[in-house]
Amino acid sequence: MLQIDDLWAEVEGDEGPRQILRGLSLTINAGEVHAIMGPNGSGKSTLANVIAGRDGYTVTKGSVRYKGQDLLAQAADERARNGIFLAFQYPVEIPGVNNMYFLRTALNAKRRHNGLPDLDAGAFLKLVRAQLKKLDLKDDLLQRPVNVGFSGGEKKRNEIFHMSILEPDLCVLDETDSGLDIDALKAVSDGVNALRAPDRAFVLITHYQRLLSHIKPDVVHVLSGGKIVRTGDASLAAELERDGYAFLDKDAA
Repeated sequence: MLQIDDLWAEVEGDEGPRQILRGLSLTINAGEVHAIMGPNGSGKSTLANVIAGRDGYTVTKGSVRYKGQDLLAQAADERARNGIFLAFQYPVEIPGVNNMYFLRTALNAKRRHNGLPDLDAGAFLKLVRAQLKKLDLKDDLLQRPVNVGFSGGEKKRNEIFHMSILEPDLCVLDETDSGLDIDALKAVSDGVNALRAPDRAFVLITHYQRLLSHIKPDVVHVLSGGKIVRTGDASLAAELERDGYAFLDKDAA
């Protein structure tokens, strides 16, 4: 699904470019859930943004292949149509744009890209209501501007709702658990677990093991200094929760 080799990337800052990723390599197969953990400033969000193709990030070395194709040659919108979804750490508000209109436009753009006909209003509404019910969301969410006036939990649930409608192949969740109370965390986790499938992969970026108690990852990676320094199974997340990242200082010494 995703093959990253020796990836170096920098971000534009007030004082010029700053190197963040420093030789990161990662392989993710279809059907797998990979958790990316690490201290602040280690490059977790930069990795998510590079995969999604956000502006302001420049790859200076290395390669990223998605389903065998050169991902870095694709614009952000092309990556989205090809099945990559990024759930933001801080979901953006889009004043004046109806949530339902936004989502239907996105879904039909992806369907056209895949040679499928647009869904008409009736078929789309039927699909949406079925997903709202699964995620325990209210219908009035559809008529509100995208994320405007939403609580933190509503914004994150709305992103999982969008993900359930768009059915991406590679889902990148950048600290989706941040700012969520227990009920919202469970609702978001249930939404993610419902989408797990043999032909879909997930990258979960998180600081905390609590998310991984609800969404059990196949692989956990520790990112530090812009590269992966440790990889293990789900038990690694519990170890990090217990002991923190002190081992990074020991390894550096």
